[in-house]
Amino acid sequence: MALVIIVIVILLVGLGVVLYNRLIRLRNKVEEAWAQIDVQLQRRHDLIPNLVSTVKGYASHEKGTLEEVTAARAAAVSAQGPAAAGQTESMLSSALGRLFAVAENYPDLKADQNFRQLQEELSETEDKVAFARQYYNDNVREWNTRIASVPDNLVAGLMRAEKAEYFELEGGAGAAPQVSFE
Repeated sequence: MALVIIVIVILLVGLGVVLYNRLIRLRNKVEEAWAQIDVQLQRRHDLIPNLVSTVKGYASHEKGTLEEVTAARAAAVSAQGPAAAGQTESMLSSALGRLFAVAENYPDLKADQNFRQLQEELSETEDKVAFARQYYNDNVREWNTRIASVPDNLVAGLMRAEKAEYFELEGGAGAAPQVSFE
């Protein structure tokens, strides 16, 4: 009888270790996925001052729009966590959309090689952010499901695991508005 109890205890401890390690791997995937989003958002934020400078050279009297983009970028750079980042990135996307709309009124700006290159890089970055966001949200969904499901929830409770936040952009938009300069 004592042998059976020892075997059961060993099996339960083994199961606990397996579940714990699985949760740790999944938590690390969520953190890695957020780091990928952070890298792409930083790239986006780094492109914006160059874009603003290029537009400023052609449309200096559009000061309000340029200041709005700069302020939205500053808010996005300082955002902490997925919920705040989603909100500020949505504001930044809206401000960029207005900046591109202003650019429509300046044929020389639309033809500027630097502006076109920055616009293309920004568009590529938006695609990368969308892909990274999907990967992150998939991992968050799996994490949140695991920590709420039996038997993982028992180990998750001992780990004090908490639900992760999804990275959602307000209005459901995932990219800056596309503007064609053709």
